[in-house]
Amino acid sequence: MKGKEGKNTIKKTTVKGHVSWIIACVLAAFWLLITILPFIFMVLNSFKDKFEMLVKGIFQLPDKFNTTNYSEVLNGRFFHYFMNSIIVLTISLVVLLFISACAAYPLARFKFRLNGFIYGLIVACMSIPIHITLIPVFKLSKSIGLYDTIWALIGPYIAFGIPISVFILTSFMKEIPKEIEEAAAIDGCSRFRMFFSVILPLSKPGLSTLAIYNGVTMWNEFSFAYTLTQSPEARTLPLAVWDFQGQYSMNIPMIMAVLTLTILPMIILYIFMQEKLVKGMMAGAVKG
Repeated sequence: MKGKEGKNTIKKTTVKGHVSWIIACVLAAFWLLITILPFIFMVLNSFKDKFEMLVKGIFQLPDKFNTTNYSEVLNGRFFHYFMNSIIVLTISLVVLLFISACAAYPLARFKFRLNGFIYGLIVACMSIPIHITLIPVFKLSKSIGLYDTIWALIGPYIAFGIPISVFILTSFMKEIPKEIEEAAAIDGCSRFRMFFSVILPLSKPGLSTLAIYNGVTMWNEFSFAYTLTQSPEARTLPLAVWDFQGQYSMNIPMIMAVLTLTILPMIILYIFMQEKLVKGMMAGAVKG
């Protein structure tokens, strides 16, 4: 009897496992459909003529894949906006990750009286909405002469990325075994060399995760870009989309082409760095 009960229990567990797996697959497929439909809508309609989308269905294939929209966008000021975004993103990310790593290391490894207070203060800054700082940041940019330049965007992007970056990196560095630092210290490694030669290389998964997270946020940021820049020479890609929307208000396929070209770099970045992103998200989940 006990053998039969054990077999029945195993069968029930197996059936529950299969049912759970099927439900998970159905939910994943449903979520994939929800997330991919806007992208399909955008790409399909970017190849249509001006009035083709209005006459036919929005998810219907175009009569012919018209690349005129893309050629007009690329022949305009798109590359100028693109380079502005690349410059702002590169400088902001490098400085942000370096400052965050330098701040997270002592908070994770050193014991001092104000450690908890400083860490709590940094975490509390995550709750500050960026929109309430637009006017002060605007006045500050005007007073120091950075208004209407791409350099005015770098400071706010770094400042608002520091709290979440320090929070994640501090938790990540706490999981690095202290024995590695002790071994390096026995070999005569100084604190500075230990940080650059040991801690930073071991923190690459966390840094990669933060690079993708903050990079996507900076790439798509609109509020500060719209407030702190005015001339076309200083605008970034989100404002390029805004300009094309105003210039081609009735040419929706043209706007779809701009949006497709705008998100394409982030998609390519995610494809090449998705493995590091997953490792960074999973790092620290299991203590070693």
